[in-house]
Amino acid sequence: MGWRSVLIASPAALTLEDRALAIAQGGKAARVMLEDISVVVLDHAQISLTAPLLAACAEARIAVLTVNTSHLPNGVLIPYLSHSRALKVMTAQLEMSRPEKKRLWQRVVRYKIANQAAVLERASTADADPDARHLRHLARSVRSGDPDNYEAQAAQVYFRRLFNVQFNRSQKRFHNAALNYGYAVVRAAIARTLAAHGFLPAFGLFHHSEQNAFNLADDLMEPYRPLVDAGILAHYPEEPDRDLAPADKGRLVALLHKDVTLSSHTTDLGRGGSCTLLAAIDATVSGLSAIALQGAPHERLALPQLDAAWLSVITDRADQRT
Repeated sequence: MGWRSVLIASPAALTLEDRALAIAQGGKAARVMLEDISVVVLDHAQISLTAPLLAACAEARIAVLTVNTSHLPNGVLIPYLSHSRALKVMTAQLEMSRPEKKRLWQRVVRYKIANQAAVLERASTADADPDARHLRHLARSVRSGDPDNYEAQAAQVYFRRLFNVQFNRSQKRFHNAALNYGYAVVRAAIARTLAAHGFLPAFGLFHHSEQNAFNLADDLMEPYRPLVDAGILAHYPEEPDRDLAPADKGRLVALLHKDVTLSSHTTDLGRGGSCTLLAAIDATVSGLSAIALQGAPHERLALPQLDAAWLSVITDRADQRT
């Protein structure tokens, strides 16, 4: 599994040379072995690349992201049927029962809300932050399938407390642009891993939009979103009045290589081992594969859990609020 991410944010010519990505840029040249790469982000209008390079990236299970005119990721190339038993995995995925999917979604939502609570706790100087305490209660109370929609209830509290009471995700502002960029990178990494394990990303546990080719990726990324939020707060406790710069995007892509703590496979909301975010994604998808193919319990779905190591980098923002 690749361990490096490559962001190309200025004019460049990309080619394939001896199983390596060759980059010609500004009169200089560099090479990165394909086996070391997990994600490539093409973030400039004047980037050229060859068909053999794209084919080699697919074979190496590298996710290649493109961006739109606003420089936000809008497309991803992922491996096509890269798993040796793809049909078996797909059949098992489609045969998962609705109760099983609902239990998995319950676990996903519980971890997402618990991670949001951890971010609020770190960002507050209060010994017992009331909003974080409320989110902890919601996380413990999520039922199978989240019929009470606690996920949405938590989000309303979380974002307004994290940024300000006027904040919403539809506003055009730096923090929203950073969130969108970071989420898109993580989503692409999850989609790449799902395809590598033989899953059909369009068939989700909870998300089911007919216009979304990555419903399952959107399901599994929910507990990872607060990790992106924490990373953004660490670098930008005060929101800049500008657009995302290449250096900002580089920091967001680099989040894939930060260490995270994984949940225990046996104890719900328990502690597990530490690994990079990319490795955590692989563990999450591997757990889903064991559940679908072997009938493993839903606790086998390993999910990220925010802890002191991740949250220690968040600047205390309580004094910055009005």
